[in-house]
Amino acid sequence: KAPSVKLRSARAGEHGDVTYCVDLRIRLPNADAFLTSTELHSVEHFLLEGFQRLLPEHFVSVGLMGCQTGFYLGFVNEGRSEVLCACLVRILEEMQSATAVPYANIEQCGHWRNHSLADAQRVAREILARREHWLDAA
Repeated sequence: KAPSVKLRSARAGEHGDVTYCVDLRIRLPNADAFLTSTELHSVEHFLLEGFQRLLPEHFVSVGLMGCQTGFYLGFVNEGRSEVLCACLVRILEEMQSATAVPYANIEQCGHWRNHSLADAQRVAREILARREHWLDAA
């Protein structure tokens, strides 16, 4: 189901830290509804900026799904769905009033011309529209 938020794995380290990998699936796999590279790139920048700001002690990384249907989100010592989903809602809602894609400049991005604020905002609205079903992932 998509959009969805699903815990992919939780791994405890030898010193007690737990690393969580979360799938943020936006589009269904193999349904010819993949995200464009520009959509992925721009939304990635918003997720990176937002989770770094909102969960600075816990956020590790955001990675693109190679099938272009979503993202892998990495966290340490934070895997509660209510916390992660609340941050995601805030990021997606804040995107609607953004005036630019974060880090979309030659100093901070290796492909800085490949961004679209309008596309990122549209994808954010798509994800938000189904937020009551995010945790219904099979």
